[in-house]
Amino acid sequence: MDKAEVKNFGKPDEIRVFPKGRLELLNIGGAVIGRAVLEPGWKWSTSVQPLVNTKSCEAAHFQYHISGMLRVRMDDGSEFDCNPGDISLLPSGHDAWVVGDDPVVIVDFQGMADYAKSL
Repeated sequence: MDKAEVKNFGKPDEIRVFPKGRLELLNIGGAVIGRAVLEPGWKWSTSVQPLVNTKSCEAAHFQYHISGMLRVRMDDGSEFDCNPGDISLLPSGHDAWVVGDDPVVIVDFQGMADYAKSL
């Protein structure tokens, strides 16, 4: 790192919009950090899968969960919930969806560089 940097999600470098969701990206220190806002009714397999044409999400994620409940189902069938304050590490091969009436807000430190990018 050569210099200090400060960025804010209020002025993202890139925004990607998909059904019932939005991804804001910051490029900082050679890394891409993403904030996802997922509305009630969002599900990866219906909102993002049609854009990327993969069986399941192939992005690995390292995430801090700010609000809402996100349910994750791994390709092996295991399932768990991520809640506000949780940190999750997800390998590729999963589906996920918003549970309840509150939007899910996540900051992802690893897997958003190519997330929801149309092929």
